[in-house]
Amino acid sequence: MQTEFVIDTHGPGMVEFTADVARWLARSGDGLVTLMIRHTSASLLIQENADPEVQEDLIDWLGRQVPPADHPAMSWLRHVAEGPDDMPAHIKAALLPVSLQIPVAGGRMRLGTWQGIYLVEHRLAPHRRRVAALFQPMG
Repeated sequence: MQTEFVIDTHGPGMVEFTADVARWLARSGDGLVTLMIRHTSASLLIQENADPEVQEDLIDWLGRQVPPADHPAMSWLRHVAEGPDDMPAHIKAALLPVSLQIPVAGGRMRLGTWQGIYLVEHRLAPHRRRVAALFQPMG
């Protein structure tokens, strides 16, 4: 069973889409779901969903680790034709996961109490992102 989730972003940040995946899996049984983002400047992450400050702090930390291409520390970058956020977005996507696998039991993901599934947008402009999903039943 396969599908694709379309997620609109609003610049750098994390967009939770756990509920979308849960609805899709509701009648799936036992197995494994694989999610893969179909873009090279965004990522996927399982992270705490109870306190929004966690997501804000993660995005701020990423921005400090990989500043825009017009920052003096990034003067070594060559891929700058698409703007100062482009190559740093590719670097951030190389550091974070672009695919996830989650066990499913009785049609429910085996996530922890405070865990959610997030798309992490690394570009400054809003984007429409696509996440491919595959459910593989057990047995």
